[in-house]
Formats: sequence, structure tokens, C-alpha cells
Amino acid sequence: MKKGLGKGLGALIDTENILSENSGIVELKITDIESNKEQPRKNFNKEKLQALAESIREHGVVQPIIVKKQDKVYTIIAGERRWRAAKMAVLKTIPSIIKDLSSKETMEIALIENLQREDLNPIEEAEAFQKLMEEHGMTQEELSKLVGKSRAAIANSVRLLTLPEKIKDMLINEQLTPGHARALITIEDTEKQLKIAEEIIEKNLSVRETEKLVNEQKNKKIHKRNVVKDATILDIEEKLKGILGTKVELRHNKNKGKIVIEYYSNEEFNRIIEFITKDVNF
Repeated sequence: MKKGLGKGLGALIDTENILSENSGIVELKITDIESNKEQPRKNFNKEKLQALAESIREHGVVQPIIVKKQDKVYTIIAGERRWRAAKMAVLKTIPSIIKDLSSKETMEIALIENLQREDLNPIEEAEAFQKLMEEHGMTQEELSKLVGKSRAAIANSVRLLTLPEKIKDMLINEQLTPGHARALITIEDTEKQLKIAEEIIEKNLSVRETEKLVNEQKNKKIHKRNVVKDATILDIEEKLKGILGTKVELRHNKNKGKIVIEYYSNEEFNRIIEFITKDVNF
């Protein structure tokens, strides 16, 4: 199992015991199996699938896929790449394990399997997190334990979904990294976001260079308001951003000012409030 993940696939389903019991493995017709509509992964690399198909032609399917029965067909819980490659290899059947799992458990397993193999692009990962929270009532804390990531990392991931579709496509196509995207989120104007995104690609800017460019754009706006932040204020903003896992702005003027903390969902709002008030008794 990939180090750093939370529960992992083995904790959600007892894979070791299942795979040790040959009686639990059955040969199912490829045509009786369908892909999982809840599958977080939407994009499959054709070259990698072809390579897997060639391996399957030579060695067969070594690890069974996991499915659940729905009416007259079987829906894949884990192993969609193997199933797709087996179809490409023109296999008629595939070794399978049939499990009776809820929609939430199915989604969790599909997410964990893909994260372990690093198969999800940033947008697929963010959509999976959001789906588990909105449709299955999971909190960021529960997701954090499930996938072995911090709550701030979960929040930062979901925040990518607020970006324009063109920038999401750039992430999916690996033209931008999540680091680039997080810097772009702090820009409110969509046109400016797109313009900077194109500049990042054209000039092959690093994340650090992108953050510098974004800060320059912000400073231009600040200067128009005749407000200049000193290095101390900017440093405090960065520290608060790291602690809270979201954008924080200090509007300081002599002996008074404001601290503005941004959030992008009710879940994130509750997370921030809980963090700020964790040692306070109401």
C-alpha cells in the first residue's frame, strides 16, 4: 500500500482474506460487467492500457477485480483498468470477487484504489472529495483520515473546482500543476486568471514564479487604492494562510484594521471556525 494514505483499500475490504480464499473468486463474462458511474477516474491513458492489455494476453489477469451485483449486471468497485485492458486483450471472462457494498463504500474504495496508484488527476480527485462530502455526508475530518491527507489539503483540493473550466482543463492535461492553480485561485477576476494561466504555460513558469507574478498583480491593485503593505504584514498573511489552509488578508492601517479569511464552502467555513474556537468554551 502506498505510504501516507489513511485507511487504505485493505481496511475498507479485507483483501488479504478474500484473495486467500479461492472459492471467493469467480470467472465472470466481460460482457456481464459494466463500469462504475461513481468511479472518480474519468480519463484512462490509452498507451498504458495497451501495455496492460499486452501483459494480460501473456500472463492473464493476476489480481481479480472487485464487483457488486446490480440487477442482471455486475458493477466494478475496484479494477476498472484491468477490466478495460482485458476487453482490449479480447478476453471473454475475468476473475472477479463479488461484494455487497453500499454506494458510499463503493465510492470510498474507488477513491482509495486510484489514490494508491496515483491515477487521478487533480480535478478528478477534487470532484471525488466533493461528492463524498455532499452526497454521502462525509466531513473533511473523515476524508482526511480516509485518504491520509490533512484537512487543509482536502480543502485546497476542493477549492480547485472554483476555477474556470479552461483552467480545469489545463490541470487535467497537465499543463498546470495544483500549485499553479492554487496561486490562480487568489485572483478574483476570471479574465486575469486565464491570462496568467496562459502566461504560465507560454513561459513555463514555476510555482514560485507564478506566486510572484500573482502577487505583483495584487500589488498593482493595492497601489491603486494607495495602500502599501510592508514585509511584516505580508509575512503574517503567509503564516496565517499556512495555518488556516486558505487565503488570509490583513488590512492594517496604523492602530486598526481587518483580518479577512476566505472560505469556499460551508464545510470549509465550519472547519475554519472549529479550528479558531477549538480552545474556547461558549
